[in-house]
Amino acid sequence: MKILKTVQKVPGGLMIVPLFLAAIINTCFPQALKIGGIATATFNTGALAFIGCNLLCVGAQINPKGVAESLKRGAALTIAKFLAGFIPAIIVAKIFGNAGILGITPLLLLAAVTSDNCGIYLGLMPEIGDEYDLGAQSLLGLTAGPLFTLLGLGAAGGGFNPIAIIASVATMVVGFILGNLDEEIRDFLKPGITFTLPFIGFAVGSALNIVNIIKGGPTGLLLGVLVLVLSFIFLVPVDKFILHRPGYAAVANCSSASSSVAVPAIVAQAIPSLSSQVGAATTALAASAVITAIVCPIMTSMAVKKWGTGKVTGADDSSKAQNA
Repeated sequence: MKILKTVQKVPGGLMIVPLFLAAIINTCFPQALKIGGIATATFNTGALAFIGCNLLCVGAQINPKGVAESLKRGAALTIAKFLAGFIPAIIVAKIFGNAGILGITPLLLLAAVTSDNCGIYLGLMPEIGDEYDLGAQSLLGLTAGPLFTLLGLGAAGGGFNPIAIIASVATMVVGFILGNLDEEIRDFLKPGITFTLPFIGFAVGSALNIVNIIKGGPTGLLLGVLVLVLSFIFLVPVDKFILHRPGYAAVANCSSASSSVAVPAIVAQAIPSLSSQVGAATTALAASAVITAIVCPIMTSMAVKKWGTGKVTGADDSSKAQNA
């Protein structure tokens, strides 16, 4: 059976196919992946560990000349992703207050739009991007949590948590050091970039429940559309006109993190006045995560066909990618 070749024909298939398989299993048999022990650690709760391993392998492939490029791309896209949620949330808050409009509240916009499903980005980049796109994940990882939502709501204590930055880049820094100290270590770790993708995809998918699209109702559907549209509007111009890149990396970040479903409860602890929104917000965010996980890879594939890829094999290809 040509299972691997069939999977690789799907854009980002090494990550996307396991993600949907896990989502289906989690939807139909939610306890199957929570039996405990090694099975649960591998197939359910291991997303961050596998992402960490992936970034370590990625870091080993980056030479000193490429560090600035990776950080530049990561910083630009991370700031754009934050603004994509922050600016619309401010506008909604000023006009409609915390209650929002059509069920879309400032809290929902911040939690959904400023978050990013890093697993999808990592799953797509090995096939369409270069090592610097992968290295950018060290900063893009800051979007996978409540940090930006809390900052946007003014509830982060007025300071940026430096530990969050260290935690996001630590494994990539270790890989960078090892890969540049020993060329053989760099070669040894290179296959790990691809090898970890199915595990990342499955672990990410195990947190998704397709039924949540239905439970989220019109609000969840509208929120998912807003995540895709607002992220596209803010990120693509940055990728194209500031970073002078084709634009595929921006589109690959037009998703909403599954971890964002926990953000409303976290925010409510800091801002008790928002506690009444937790239930509806959690359901809508879950729906948004599933919707964007389905649509974002498709949009990215279309972007690659229209604008080109960053995958380079030589000087000529590199020049084409930079000028796309």
